[in-house]
Amino acid sequence: MKQKDFIDSHKGVTPLAILAMMAVYGQWDNPTAWVYLGLHGSYGILWVLKSRIFGDRQWEQPPGRGYGLVIWGGLTLYWIAPWLITSQGVHAPAWLLGLSVLVYAVGVFLHFAADMQKHTSLALRPGQLVTTGLFARTRNPNYLGELLIYLSLAALALHWAPLAVVALFLVIVWLPNMRRKDRSLARYPEFAAYKDHSYMLLPKLTGKREAVPGQTHQIG
Repeated sequence: MKQKDFIDSHKGVTPLAILAMMAVYGQWDNPTAWVYLGLHGSYGILWVLKSRIFGDRQWEQPPGRGYGLVIWGGLTLYWIAPWLITSQGVHAPAWLLGLSVLVYAVGVFLHFAADMQKHTSLALRPGQLVTTGLFARTRNPNYLGELLIYLSLAALALHWAPLAVVALFLVIVWLPNMRRKDRSLARYPEFAAYKDHSYMLLPKLTGKREAVPGQTHQIG
């Protein structure tokens, strides 16, 4: 087995878990529960498809001892939001439902389009620093997209706990991974110039974007 097998299995079973919660707590007439199912459930399905079509190579490694339990335990924290919605009959206001769908859609675009760009760029030019397109202003558009996705889901619960889970993952998983990536990319001579024109997570909107020597260029 590979590390991705544990992640993919949890993502794939998420819509079933949400449906089970709706059944247990009788929330079939709760619009918030259905919107949450549509958002988080579709994200789980899209993740599995991405993993099989253009997956991240870092998850191809064999898992360490207890890896599956850690992954499943950690990712299950994201189920706090649907549990709160279904167990407490949360009804988010209409404006929040619409805003969550909007933020989720932007997050999905950033997350999956960035992963596809990186996958394709490295397949065509292995070892090349990717600094164009979605990576031009932020060095981690995929993590930015994932953050937006989980914020849109957490907001629907109208409770601080799901937001705390997102903050926890940001601090103990995403930021360390982004710093590790920066240290790895620092071996490229052009990384210093790229770093000046981009931020680690949020897009750097100020300053003129100049060409970085040796970058992966896109046509069209």
